[in-house]
Amino acid sequence: MARVYNFSAGPSMLPESVLNRAAAEMLDYNGSGQSVMEMSHRSKVYEEIIFGAQSLFREVMGIPENYKVLFVQGGASLQFAAIPLNLLGGSGKADYAVTGQFATKAYQEAQKYGEIKCVASSKAQNFSVIPKIDPAEYTKDADYFYICHNNTIFGTKWAQLPETGSVPLVADISSSFLSEPMDVSRFGVLFGGAQKNIAPAGLTVVIVREDLLGKARKDIPTVMDWKTTVENDSMYNTPPCWSIYICKLVLEWIQSLGGLAALKERNTHKAKLLYDYIDASSMFTNPVAPEFRSLMNVTFVAANDDLNNAFVKAAATEGFVNIKGHRSVGGMRASIYNAMPVEGVEALVEFMKAFEVKNA
Repeated sequence: MARVYNFSAGPSMLPESVLNRAAAEMLDYNGSGQSVMEMSHRSKVYEEIIFGAQSLFREVMGIPENYKVLFVQGGASLQFAAIPLNLLGGSGKADYAVTGQFATKAYQEAQKYGEIKCVASSKAQNFSVIPKIDPAEYTKDADYFYICHNNTIFGTKWAQLPETGSVPLVADISSSFLSEPMDVSRFGVLFGGAQKNIAPAGLTVVIVREDLLGKARKDIPTVMDWKTTVENDSMYNTPPCWSIYICKLVLEWIQSLGGLAALKERNTHKAKLLYDYIDASSMFTNPVAPEFRSLMNVTFVAANDDLNNAFVKAAATEGFVNIKGHRSVGGMRASIYNAMPVEGVEALVEFMKAFEVKNA
């Protein structure tokens, strides 16, 4: 069967060249006579993989020396608790901007551990914008300020980062990770699940500034303490070995394309193709304010649920899968992560045009 165009929000498609290489090395990685899935994480051959992946992250993202790259488990959702547990050792206060479902979940989780303030929310606008934030609302002695950089469900993205001064900015970048260059030095902590742009599900990457280590609450579980993870080279417990291996291959693939600058150009082109057609369409609309549109997750709806359902069904028969919108918002969502080729977006646009003519 021919491969489909997978527009899933995650787990998402991986680069075909990466899958082919993983398949070729499935039974024998680098002459070791064993699969990465079965080798000891304490072996020299696996250490080359995990340390190589960390080094590649530094190169690809331009991560400064005073930041640590951690490979952990539990998904981004575990970090909703790990962040306050690791950072609320000072004033016990933090500010959150609530811009979607996952920012809401992070905000609710953090409230268990400290004095947490919602400084801005776009819930009243059904999360179709990134809200303006009045600096007067900031908690001056906050231990950190939290945002979700790209909102997977609602298709929004921060156009400009909040200016938080000496308060560390913490960002969930699960669905924008490695999609474009980022100035890591603007943040205290960056984190995200791997299953959208980096690797299969099971791996979470945390990038943390060194001076923020050792500030954890005394009641933090040992396995969630970033300092423990750093001191044990991300191997305090058995890491997700296979996901880290695929992560390394994906990072090598990104380098082969010309790095994050080249990827941003390609991703911008893909998004423009889709948004331009939607904006010109008499059937489909995008609910997001243009200045806040995501490069990775393009949401759109037709005039009614019957048309939406018909479109999703027809798309699947033509090889455009996982295009149904999140159950909380309905409609459609095309997640066009790094591995989605331009040809996939072009084919989707042509299908949408044909569907519109047929159902006019």
